[in-house]
Amino acid sequence: MKKNIYRLILAITVLFTYQTKVLAQYALVEADKEYELYNFNKAIDLYEQAYKKKPTLHAAERLAQAYSYQSNYKQAESWYAIAAGMSTTNPENVLHYAKALQQNSKYAEAKAQYQKYGELNKNVDPKKQNLWLLSCDSAGFWMKKPTTVAISNEKILNTPQSDWGATVYGNSIVFSSDRGNTSADKLSGNRPFLKFDGGKRPDRTVYGWTGNHYLRLYRKDENQDSIFNFNLNANTDYHVGPASFSKDGNEVFFTLSKIPKKPVYVKGKLATVNVEIYSSKKDADGKWTSPVSFKYNKVDDYSVGDPFITSDGNSLYFVSNMPNGLGGTDIYICQRTDAGDWGLPVNLREINTEGNERTPILDNEHNLYFSTDGRIGMGGLDVFKVKLLTGKIAEPKNLGYPTNSPQDDFAYLKTSPLTGYFTSNRTDGLGSDDIYSFTEQQIFALKLIGVVFDRDNNRPLANAIVALSKINGQTMKVQTDETGSFSFNLDKESDYNLTGEKSNYRADVASLTTNNLTASAEIRKDLYLKKIELEKAIKIENIYYDFDKSNIRPDAAVELDKLVKIMKDNPTIWIELGSHTDSRGNDQYNQWLSQRRANSAVQYIIDHGIGKNRITAKGYGESKLLNKCSNGVKCSEADHQLNRRTEFKIVKQ
Repeated sequence: MKKNIYRLILAITVLFTYQTKVLAQYALVEADKEYELYNFNKAIDLYEQAYKKKPTLHAAERLAQAYSYQSNYKQAESWYAIAAGMSTTNPENVLHYAKALQQNSKYAEAKAQYQKYGELNKNVDPKKQNLWLLSCDSAGFWMKKPTTVAISNEKILNTPQSDWGATVYGNSIVFSSDRGNTSADKLSGNRPFLKFDGGKRPDRTVYGWTGNHYLRLYRKDENQDSIFNFNLNANTDYHVGPASFSKDGNEVFFTLSKIPKKPVYVKGKLATVNVEIYSSKKDADGKWTSPVSFKYNKVDDYSVGDPFITSDGNSLYFVSNMPNGLGGTDIYICQRTDAGDWGLPVNLREINTEGNERTPILDNEHNLYFSTDGRIGMGGLDVFKVKLLTGKIAEPKNLGYPTNSPQDDFAYLKTSPLTGYFTSNRTDGLGSDDIYSFTEQQIFALKLIGVVFDRDNNRPLANAIVALSKINGQTMKVQTDETGSFSFNLDKESDYNLTGEKSNYRADVASLTTNNLTASAEIRKDLYLKKIELEKAIKIENIYYDFDKSNIRPDAAVELDKLVKIMKDNPTIWIELGSHTDSRGNDQYNQWLSQRRANSAVQYIIDHGIGKNRITAKGYGESKLLNKCSNGVKCSEADHQLNRRTEFKIVKQ
């Protein structure tokens, strides 16, 4: 009889294992299909389901990539850490992990991973690796010494889509946007001029690469809240913008894309489409004339874009990936001849790098602002400033933090000596790319200081990332030094949230205010981070159920809300929630009861905004007693109560 029972158990175990593998493989196949269609939300859900059933390198890599495409840098870092730590991984995952850490301002950790990548890949370009390492060192320094610039998200201009390239046109702001269609699936990448994908001719309404409408020019007039289409007939169904206007407002230059009549396909997909520069002038009635192609457009061979016309109308700056450049896209300048034509493009080789240069804009004092990913920076495109002198170009200077961030920062335009606009896809924005305004400020009088500690041993934590978020304002970040210390300048009459994070630790949050502080003051706030120990059971106190019931009582809900907060503060962790009974009653019934209770608790947490893939319910019944009170052993009610408990353990960080 016992042999038959053991055989039955073995058969059930084998069948369950087989079904799990089959389900995991099915989820992977379906996830790959959604991934190839750029349906990243669906792909992520399926990859996570597959990973829970069977952890594989493919699922971890794809999750990291999909979250990167969505600009979810925290999740990307978590999954790249898992992929890079697997025994079958390849060095490129270590490189991607380093970049993900850099995107989350974890520059000290990113530097260590860049160094590890150099050890694993002996063929890495030493110049490129040196750029990565120096960028990590410089970014950490800039964060500790931020410039006195106040940055504000221009929420009236921005949407959940991409809004960028603000410029001044009379009393209006003109910018480019793909608003008009919402999509949860975004793709950033290396910020190509333009990319179409798919076996079919591109849709004339929706840009498949982002799922949004195509870029168009929009206008916001001074003293009005409404946003209008900019009245320019560009003769294209596809991307338009950004734009640059002559000083008198009678001539405009802009980037434009058209789909060739006979598109070129590579492996069944439409190849990247090059963009062009066009210009238009106002006629006698003040209407924009039909656009004219820039003399050096060559759409079949290369792109020409990001035009900027100087105030005198005689110089046109632009970027292009035309042959004989230094890298991806280089900055060029053309001079207008006496006949009104354009002279040959001149490559600004003293400025350009092997990387990508974008959005050149000249101010009234001959300072050229541009963005590049080919110089020492914080990550992505950084804004630089260079003085253009007659016959000489000075060394470009990084504008530092907080103008630059770990993400892309570009299209920097000064509207006065102390104010202006730029574009960024930094993490605290409203959408993909957002337009920000900036104001150079005076020295601050109020200051926040503090130390980040390990909660368990009270030791200071170096290289923790502390973020100070002003309510309805900008977010500033800094790495703690070797003593765990951090500091920030504060504005008067402002409310802030403070967050401390470090890899392998649970975050800590706090709040503070400078309201009612009239004189110079120093506020102190310390943070305490809890070390994450995988698979360690943590008891949730005061979780009680009515006899023989599994519904969540109000007193239990209070405690589960605390777990919800932990998971929201730490969005990358996955947990298992386990329910335990005492030994009284039938063993199998206790197993079922504990599973129902665990299911109820997990459903409560999911109903409060936690993704279903992040939490698993597990009923243990009486299988993991904490004391001797097993079947038949006489124990006090207090001893039995010790075994009736709800616990959670972190299974992924």
